[in-house]
Amino acid sequence: MAYEHLQVQTSEGITTITINRPQALNVLAAATMQELERALLAARDDPAVGVVILTGAGEKAFVAGGDIREVLAGLAEGAASARDQVARKGQKFVTLIERLGKPVIAAVNGFALGGGSEIVQACHLAIAADTAKLGQPEINIGFNPCWGATQRLPRQVGRKHAMALILTGEMIDAQDAYRIGLVNKVVPSNELMPEAEKLARLLLTKSPTVLQLCLEAVIHGLEMPLADGLEHEASLFAMAVATGDALEGTQAFIDKRKPVFKGR
Repeated sequence: MAYEHLQVQTSEGITTITINRPQALNVLAAATMQELERALLAARDDPAVGVVILTGAGEKAFVAGGDIREVLAGLAEGAASARDQVARKGQKFVTLIERLGKPVIAAVNGFALGGGSEIVQACHLAIAADTAKLGQPEINIGFNPCWGATQRLPRQVGRKHAMALILTGEMIDAQDAYRIGLVNKVVPSNELMPEAEKLARLLLTKSPTVLQLCLEAVIHGLEMPLADGLEHEASLFAMAVATGDALEGTQAFIDKRKPVFKGR
């Protein structure tokens, strides 16, 4: 599958998607988002792929946000429905990442601003280079975050930290992003991709079926009252223990060997 704005490589169960517009700080134009959607769906539907790594080309930016010129063009159309679509399209794309059904790791190599930060929030795990900067600067140009930050960010880092990022529009460095729980780990920039690949390989040792059930339990459980979330967790557990992977995992534990999961 050919891409103009991406580099996509699949090797040993890992698909690495690199947004390849470094001259534009990997800003997400509509055409780039369409290609990303295609690449993500291809990885989702490929049984040989277990984990996705998402990163940006160059040293300056992971994703520096959406394409402001395209946003302005959408706003200029005037109709409320056209303005609404500016948000809806971005939300749909970011939600695709969150609900892909396979772990997605953000390898944050530079600026992750606006939509870029919202992508990090949607990824299931995130490793940042020590040079990375993250933020929601939308308020500085007169509008609110609209790809999910006002909803995901408070759930992930707490209300006060989220409010500070959203209301001030200021950037934070990688260490502060780690401190508040926005990323899982900070590493020197030259170690970013090896660390992301190491994490991906660890995930590949797990049952792909149970990984999917865990993603389902956490993502959808956060949308439920606690009692409903616990019920959902129990029902997913019943599905997990009925799999051959559960039998293999428990037997391997008894045999004191590494399990060989087959995703069924």
